[in-house]
Amino acid sequence: MAVLRDIVEEALFEARPYVEYYDRLRGEVFSLLKDVNSLEELISKVEAAVLEAEEPFKTDLRIFLQKLESLHEGHP
Repeated sequence: MAVLRDIVEEALFEARPYVEYYDRLRGEVFSLLKDVNSLEELISKVEAAVLEAEEPFKTDLRIFLQKLESLHEGHP
């Protein structure tokens, strides 16, 4: 779980310059993180959150998701 948290922290760090509502994004992501056991599960939860969110927060979630997926490619 510590590795997953590190990946999330890195994705948040990389997304931060591009998102409008960073604190909200961080809170949402860590809320989702409590309910998952793998990076794949977290990606699925974030994808579902994107579908439910409204703009402009939806864009923030998409940016985070892109960063998370790019980090996922480097962590099997």
